[in-house]
Amino acid sequence: MALTNTRALLTVEEYLAEVLALIEPFGAADVDELPLREAAGRTLAAPVVARGDVPAFANSAMDGFAVRSADLAPPTVLRIDAEVLAGSSADPAFGPGACVRIMTGAPLPTAADAVVPVEQTTLLPQGVRIDAPVAAGQHVRAAGEDVRQGAMVLDAGVRLGARTLSAAAGAGHATVRVVRRPRVGVIATGDELVPPGGDLGRGQIFESNATFLAAALTRDGGEATVLPAVRDTDAALAGALDGLAATCDLVVVSGGVSVGDADVTRIVLERAGARFRHVRLQPGKPQGWARWGGRGLPVIALPGNPLSAAVSYETFVAPVLDRFHRRPTPAWTPAVAAAAWSSPAGRRQLVPVLLDVDASGRQLVRPAHRHGSASHMITSLAAADALAAVAEDVTAVAVGDLVAIRRLP
Repeated sequence: MALTNTRALLTVEEYLAEVLALIEPFGAADVDELPLREAAGRTLAAPVVARGDVPAFANSAMDGFAVRSADLAPPTVLRIDAEVLAGSSADPAFGPGACVRIMTGAPLPTAADAVVPVEQTTLLPQGVRIDAPVAAGQHVRAAGEDVRQGAMVLDAGVRLGARTLSAAAGAGHATVRVVRRPRVGVIATGDELVPPGGDLGRGQIFESNATFLAAALTRDGGEATVLPAVRDTDAALAGALDGLAATCDLVVVSGGVSVGDADVTRIVLERAGARFRHVRLQPGKPQGWARWGGRGLPVIALPGNPLSAAVSYETFVAPVLDRFHRRPTPAWTPAVAAAAWSSPAGRRQLVPVLLDVDASGRQLVRPAHRHGSASHMITSLAAADALAAVAEDVTAVAVGDLVAIRRLP
C-alpha cells in the first residue's frame, strides 16, 4: 500500500464514531460471576432484582416506644410491658395503657402502629409519659417500603462501587454477574523512552504513557498487558503487535502517529490499511486506528505527548471501554469559567481544570496549568478535577462564560 501524508480532517464526534465501530459490545458469553467483595469497578451484565421485600418486615426508624396511636392523648403515661432489640424475633403483645420499648431496626410488634422517639418522652417510676402527639405510621419503616420483591435494584450497565454493591447486598445477593474485563495491550513507542527509575541520556525522557494507559484501562474495567517501550523500527512494532494479537481484544499504541518520515506507528499501521486522521481537537490532533492481523485486532493509535495521549484516551478510548461493557459514557455538564483563557480557532479545546462551587451553588472552573496549554504538561492533568471543553468556534473564554465539563474519575 502506498503511504500518504494526506489526512481527512474530522470532528471529534466523527472520529469517535470511527473508533467505536471497531468494537462489538461483549455478549452473553463474556460474563463473570463474582462475589460482591471482588466486583468493585466491574460492570453489571444483568439486572439485580430484590430477592424479597426491603425492608423484609415493618421496623422502627427510631429508638423509642412502640404504641397504638389511637390510644394516645398526650400527655399520656404508659406502662412499659416489654423491650424489642434489633435482631430480635420477639413479637410482644400489649394492651391498652401499655407500650413496648423498641430500638432502631427492631421489628414492630404486631399490636403497634407507631413509634414515639425517646426524645419525645419522659421516663417516670410508673412507666413513660408521651410528651408529643403521634400519628399512625410515624417513625415506622413499612415492609417493602424501599423495594418490593422482584423489583429491579440495579440495571445492567451499572458500574459497581461501594453504594451499588451495598444495594445488591441489601437486596439479598452474595454474587453478581459482571461483564468480563476486555484484554487491552499497551504499547509505548520511541527510541527516546527510558523506563522510570533509569538514567537519562541526552535527548531521552522517562516513559509515562504506558503507566497512565494501564491505570486508566484498569480504572475503566480493562485488563492491561503492558509491553516494554518499543523501539522506532518497523520490525519492533510489528513484532509487538503480533505478540498481542492472539490474546487481546484491543491494542492502544502511543507515539509515532504524525506525518514525519520517522513516525513508525503510522508507517507500519498504514501498510495494514490503517486510517490516520487529523481531528479538530487540541491537544490531540493526530489520531489513527487500524485492524491488525488475521483476527482483525482493533488498534487505536494516540499521540505520544503525555497530555495529548491522556486527553485522547479520555475522549476516544474510554468510550470504547464503555462500548465493550454496554454502559453509557458519562455526560458533559455545564460550568462557569472563573478565569479567562484563549482557545485555538477551529479545534475543540479540552482543558484540565480545577472545580469549585460559589455561594449560589454554581460549578466554577479554572485551568489546572499555570504556563499555557502545551500538550506535554501532564502535571496539569494530575492536578485536575475535570476536563473542560471549549467549542471549535470560540477563541477566547471570559470569566462568567459557560463551558462543558466532564469530571475525571
